[in-house]
Amino acid sequence: MTVRFVSASEIEIALDQKSLIEALRRAFRMGATARPFEAPLRNRFLVENVHEQPTILLNMPSWQIDGDLGVKLVTVNEGNPAKGLPLVQGVYLFMDASTGKMRGVLEAESITAKRTSAASALASSYLSRTDSSRLLVVGAGALARHFIDAHRAVRPIKDVLVWNRTPKRAHDLVSKYKLQDDAKELDSIGVTEDLKAAVEGADIVSCITASSEPVIFGDWVRPGTHIDLVGAFSPENRESDDKLIQKARLFVDTRTGALAEAGDLIIPMNKGLITKDDVAADLFDLTQGERDGRRYYEQITLFKNCGSAIEDLVAARLAYQRT
Repeated sequence: MTVRFVSASEIEIALDQKSLIEALRRAFRMGATARPFEAPLRNRFLVENVHEQPTILLNMPSWQIDGDLGVKLVTVNEGNPAKGLPLVQGVYLFMDASTGKMRGVLEAESITAKRTSAASALASSYLSRTDSSRLLVVGAGALARHFIDAHRAVRPIKDVLVWNRTPKRAHDLVSKYKLQDDAKELDSIGVTEDLKAAVEGADIVSCITASSEPVIFGDWVRPGTHIDLVGAFSPENRESDDKLIQKARLFVDTRTGALAEAGDLIIPMNKGLITKDDVAADLFDLTQGERDGRRYYEQITLFKNCGSAIEDLVAARLAYQRT
């Protein structure tokens, strides 16, 4: 049996944002058709370490009836960036669903970065204003540059600001991004240390942090803004405050995953401030036209991106086919 390994550099070339966004759109649009996607909730294990930060082990399977089967195995360790190591590491096992035959092993950090940013951009194509030109990225980790690329793929972004708790990391990101060939198409890209003012001036705010406490506050967000929350992926963690959740029209990637794992929603639900019925739609609803996205120009929209194994499978398939 020949099993092909697909490296991070190959995935980087194979998965351009526009193609991946459209592949995700087709997959979610299929929904519960004759060949539905299945994606059980991910298994999450806490691996305690005596002298180090605990490591989170995630197991994320997905498959399509008579199609492809995949499992992502990744670790998340918040102490890694300080050591020069990736926050997320792992592998993706790509198989044939009908026979179980192993086809390939793909580097999972790149799959995760590409599919996560593409899912947020897919949501933005329904939820942000079509004239959105100012993007604020909150957090300068490994995912940040992919989110700039992804949002630029669906909206006419001309001005980008990056904020990070450690400004040097934001400056490093901006310096590297300026070396990209398409960076010259931007009017400006820079670093801000005034997060409140940056949120107030943005059309799209993409928040990709490891924070367990609110980073973006409802009082800062002006009418017409689209908020993209990505970083918190457990019921105890959040990036938004209660006021933002209450004033925005709420959307998620999948209802099942978000209502089980998204602290940004679960915490205010437990306080009785919102209910699950306040989640207007997920990506299945939006892509199939079952629910409206943005209803009017001044509306504040909020997308909570928890990450679905369906997205991993779609990205792995496309990368495997193109390499």
